[in-house]
Amino acid sequence: MRVYLPSTPAGLAAVLAAREAGPAPLRAYAVTPALREWYAGGDLEELEYAAMTAAARASLRLLAADLAAPGGPAADAGPRRVVLAAEMPDAAVRWASGDAAVGGDGERALAEVTEPVPWKRIASGHVDDEAAAVDVRAAALALAAADAGDEDARFTVDGAEGHELLWYATQELAGLAL
Repeated sequence: MRVYLPSTPAGLAAVLAAREAGPAPLRAYAVTPALREWYAGGDLEELEYAAMTAAARASLRLLAADLAAPGGPAADAGPRRVVLAAEMPDAAVRWASGDAAVGGDGERALAEVTEPVPWKRIASGHVDDEAAAVDVRAAALALAAADAGDEDARFTVDGAEGHELLWYATQELAGLAL
């Protein structure tokens, strides 16, 4: 089963160093029964795109936490959303219950990977272009206000989603890590 793991450039560096994503359990996004029901008219490609988009939103939350942390990325560092696509055995993936979901529509794709993801199972990476960094940084900084209902902040967060993630083969990912 294809799962999408939200990450950051620093998280990608850790995955590359460890040659696995972990420890388990890992928050992931996938074509879940709830996503299929919600997007009944979508084919598999559209459903996977919806799951990857939800993972990109989760990546933005990780970036926001990094930026808020003491000693977080420097102001001139261009944050970019990172999503790793992996092929996992069905038995290693659980659907998140509605009670465990945080944050609305994108959580229809929420899943949990119950074991570490070895590097050999990672199929590709999806990363913002460098040109998206300004919008991604602004969105990460505005996320808390958007969650609190600020419409201007929501507009800023939506601006980051206007950038498509670029596809990278696994052998290209080392050049994108911090």
